[in-house]
Amino acid sequence: MGIVQALLSVFLDDGDKLRCINAGRLRITFLLRSPLYYVCASSWGEPESVTRSHLEYLHLQILSIVTASQLRRIFERRTNFDLRRLLDGAEPFLFSLLDRMELDLAMATSSLNCLQLDQSLRARVAEALVPTSKMKDTLYIILIARGQVITLVRPKKHSIHPADIHILVNTVYSPSIVNSPASASWIPVCLPKFNPAGFVNAYITFLHRPDADQKSHQRITRENNESVAETTGASHVAENSPGMTSRHTARLIEDSGIGLVCISGGGEFETVRAWCDIVTQKLNDDGSLDALAKAVDSGKTSYFASQLGIPGLRHFVYKSRSHVQITLPAFEEPYDTLDAKRRIVTLYQIIHDAIHAKSGQTGNLKLQYIRTEKEIVMGWITQPFELYVVLSPRLPKAAVINAANAVTRWVKKEEKQLFLRDAPVF
Repeated sequence: MGIVQALLSVFLDDGDKLRCINAGRLRITFLLRSPLYYVCASSWGEPESVTRSHLEYLHLQILSIVTASQLRRIFERRTNFDLRRLLDGAEPFLFSLLDRMELDLAMATSSLNCLQLDQSLRARVAEALVPTSKMKDTLYIILIARGQVITLVRPKKHSIHPADIHILVNTVYSPSIVNSPASASWIPVCLPKFNPAGFVNAYITFLHRPDADQKSHQRITRENNESVAETTGASHVAENSPGMTSRHTARLIEDSGIGLVCISGGGEFETVRAWCDIVTQKLNDDGSLDALAKAVDSGKTSYFASQLGIPGLRHFVYKSRSHVQITLPAFEEPYDTLDAKRRIVTLYQIIHDAIHAKSGQTGNLKLQYIRTEKEIVMGWITQPFELYVVLSPRLPKAAVINAANAVTRWVKKEEKQLFLRDAPVF
């Protein structure tokens, strides 16, 4: 840390900012969010913009625990203050976030990945979540499963930033919350994009959890996959942090529950709790909760690229720019190991970075094409959508374009199930 501080000081004295240091395959990236500096060392090969985005999310997660105004006041009084004192006990939130950022393409594209669900079921659930007039301080109500949003209800005058939703979801599925024996949690949380200077209150309760046999099966399956995928190459420095050894196994199990989150600007815990109990009972009585649980537990809320029947297609990410949401299939062979997933996600990141000129390129691109020995990866941006596709390396370019067009047609046909649209407001 002494060397890092010395390097930063040299550039600050010259009125400059240190962005990164490249040393062979290793890149050390720096991000200043006053009064804090963030540093990441990585040899994955991802663009600089991706690492900086990860550091930005870490900053937002810290702000969700200690507000920006609190940080500023503390360091104005004591410039050498040890922040670990304030973050004591918050390590699981940070480790969980590091895990998510590794493969989460919604975070990488600044969007949401909503759960695939029958449109009528989603609408029925959403209507049940509209709060009563007694809940005057309610800001947002979110129903989530497997780390994805099922539906979201908000006031007419307030939208919610995708980054705040990612921070909320990460908080909800952190071990200290999801594994708590309590029936519900009531925690203060700062939503940095909504108001970085203050806290709101989050009421978190899980309406459904998979039974023990199913969780055991998920754990064993995941551990078997990871035993094949484990690699010894260098990665983000956070990989070696305590508690990260079996984090992918824990992630799958923790994301299995259906969680209800009510964000309130006030402190009426009993009012919120009573309302959530009524909503739960309503969802139980009309069969919506049972239908949701069956869809989530059976795997019907995800799909595979092979189901589209498009020759040569292996994977894709489609972003609806109007909805600020993505849809993507579950990874399957040849991308069903952790190492393969990391490699293909890095290729997606390189294409996304080039198209949006995020690392100092001279201008944006509308099309970017990469061919490796193992696959073809293409990125294509238009006014209504962005599309990133992975295909067999044997395909000619004409077939690649045809496959991309076929994906867009399929998404258009299925968009009512793939995206959250027309959610109610109050």
